[in-house]
Amino acid sequence: MNGVSDWDPRKVKASVSAEEWQTRVDLAACYRAVAMMGWDDLVFTHITAKIPGVDNQFLINPYGLMFEEMTASSLVKIDLQGNKLDNNPHPINPAGFVIHSAIHAAREDAKCVLHTHSLNGVAVSAQKNGVLPISQQSIFVLAGIAYHSYEGVALVDDEKPRLVADLGSKNFFMLRNHGLLTVAPTIPDAFQLMYTFESACTIQVRAQAGGSELIPIPQAIINGAVEQSRQVTKGLGGRLAWPGLLRRLDRRFPGYDQ
Repeated sequence: MNGVSDWDPRKVKASVSAEEWQTRVDLAACYRAVAMMGWDDLVFTHITAKIPGVDNQFLINPYGLMFEEMTASSLVKIDLQGNKLDNNPHPINPAGFVIHSAIHAAREDAKCVLHTHSLNGVAVSAQKNGVLPISQQSIFVLAGIAYHSYEGVALVDDEKPRLVADLGSKNFFMLRNHGLLTVAPTIPDAFQLMYTFESACTIQVRAQAGGSELIPIPQAIINGAVEQSRQVTKGLGGRLAWPGLLRRLDRRFPGYDQ
């Protein structure tokens, strides 16, 4: 590897495969979409994506850049040990590496892992009963949610086995007293899942603030939520809304594909 002084973001596209570049573009777009939705926490959360066709390598945000500043070429390529695999001069957040590397290593289908510290998400994560069955959005979350108890800032590898065990095969992951996380086979799917997760939490906080008795949704309806989701998205999952989301980004936060 050449020295960091040789790093030139204008040359990144020419140095990677077409598949990796597309993943970079989509991941940078996802960062900017998270910022656009107001789910970002300055520079302190992460979205990661596996390099297509390559084992044990993924992309993560350069630590210190705001989410609305993220570009395809600025993303950092690392392995599961946290080693940088390019000469990008930016550091990475060790807490982000611990959580995301554990999930990428354990789940073959975890092509994208999206983690937020949104205010409503953290508020619900601090509630003993977690997500409540009180909204249409909540039924999709409750059909596949797992919880992990808070152990402090995720800086040590010792936490990895417990993270993985608690997540299991679920796609919605509530980190108690900490935030929200989604796991998906594509970047658009991870974003769509987080949109639903965040919406369920926001609705819950507002409903609780109203002070009236809440109406629970029967478990039988929750049991059918996965099939209903397939129907309403025409089997496309997050890919249904993704092109429209990119058009919105092109109007409001252009430049992610650079």
